[in-house]
Amino acid sequence: MLGPNGSVFMPSVLTLIGIPGLESVQCWIGIPFCVMYLMAVIGNTLILVVIKYENSLHSPMYILLAMLGATDIALSTCILPQMLGIFWFHLIEISFEACLLQMWLLHSFQGIESGVLLAMALDRYVAICNPLRHASIFSQKLLTHIGVGVTLRAAILVAPCLVLIKYRLKFYRTTVVSHSYCEHMAIVKLAIEDIRINKIYGLFVAFTILGFDIIFITLSYIQIFITVFQLPQKEARFKAFNTCITHICVFLQFYLLGFFSFFTHRFGSHIPPYVHILLSNLYLLVPPFLNPIVYGVKTKQIRDHVLTIFVCSKHLNH
Repeated sequence: MLGPNGSVFMPSVLTLIGIPGLESVQCWIGIPFCVMYLMAVIGNTLILVVIKYENSLHSPMYILLAMLGATDIALSTCILPQMLGIFWFHLIEISFEACLLQMWLLHSFQGIESGVLLAMALDRYVAICNPLRHASIFSQKLLTHIGVGVTLRAAILVAPCLVLIKYRLKFYRTTVVSHSYCEHMAIVKLAIEDIRINKIYGLFVAFTILGFDIIFITLSYIQIFITVFQLPQKEARFKAFNTCITHICVFLQFYLLGFFSFFTHRFGSHIPPYVHILLSNLYLLVPPFLNPIVYGVKTKQIRDHVLTIFVCSKHLNH
């Protein structure tokens, strides 16, 4: 139904154009994206299998790593198959409700991933700064509460974004979304009505989840480094620092890409649209792709068990 000034009233279908300005080469861009996605799914699944079946890895650090791997698989899966449908098969239409659902899942999984990264930082903080109490603090019960807590926090905080779009924004200047997936601001910017409340709430959610988490992650690591550098033995300092460097790499790639994408999308009006969209896509694909590689290379226990799986399978084939 048409509204005033040729606007559309409550559209039932939206059109996702992919990467604006790069439509002619999207089919080629889809190839590295597909490779990264497959590597992310295979790598994270492998880590999940190793942690599940190896009893020696049923410790808090590895259980949290398994949570991260499961979240990475879910995060990349909720956007990439549909994105490849746009790039390769021109499947550009999506129902308005399906678009809102994708938006909710996407931002919820981002929030869950951030919460798991915070839990991993706190786990390292207790393990290094208060090792005698680590086992009693990070119990199985606490890990369950962390899993439920970070999931509910993200899902509940993101849900009002859907309500504000569905019931506040009635008229849209276009049904064409200049993006390759349904992202909050990309949908909100289509409306002709006042979107300040939607923008303010979106910023509130981002800073409540990501801002809160990154502050406490930073504080945890400042305290960890103070403790590590006070250790008397050089070997002990190196070992403690080595267990943290993997986590630091993962934190940096997630938050640096995330904040860069977030701020360019909102304040980088002079940056070409395709740069915004490519950054947004990479933000959701690079961490799930790199996390299993980083942990596989840097964590000896996981590396050894993965190599054992491949050696065993090779002997069985012979």
